[in-house]
Formats: sequence, structure tokens, C-alpha cells
Amino acid sequence: MPGITREEVAHLARLSRLELKAEELDHFAEQLDVIIGAVARVSDVAAEDVPPTSHPLPLTNVMRPDEVRPSLTPQEALSGAPAQEQQRFKVPQILGED
Repeated sequence: MPGITREEVAHLARLSRLELKAEELDHFAEQLDVIIGAVARVSDVAAEDVPPTSHPLPLTNVMRPDEVRPSLTPQEALSGAPAQEQQRFKVPQILGED
């Protein structure tokens, strides 16, 4: 007998406004029981002495320092642009705004 009954599945189906056939109730009861068992196994593994983590490996700041470095001048950046205006890339208007 599954841990979750077909009556509980029928109740969940009614709450979800799903119409299930009798064979679907048994099928979903078995599937939900497997899912609940898997969640229970994960809960058993998690011990109170293990802190919750967001990543399996310890990480420190993985970002590089924010340092000023040489970059392109506006003229160099715009040198290959098909159109430019006021030292900016000029693109076609798409929203119909002025």
C-alpha cells in the first residue's frame, strides 16, 4: 500500500481542478509515493551539524579587482560602425518615440 492514498490524490486533483480517471489515481499515488520517499531520504542525509550551503565547494570572491585599464577611444570604438551620432552608435528607431 502506498504512503499516499488514492483518496489523497483525488483530493489533490479536486483542489487543482484536475479530472482524473480511476487508473490515473492509482498511477499518480505510486509516483507521488516515490517522490515523497526521495525527499525523505534527502532529509535523512541532511544533518544538523552540516551548515546549509549555496555551492558544493567553498568559494571566495571570484571577481577580479575593479581596476582602471586602457580601453578604446570613442573614435576607435566607432571606427567600424555603419552610422554614428554624437560619439554614439546610431541605430534605427524601433519604438516610435522621438
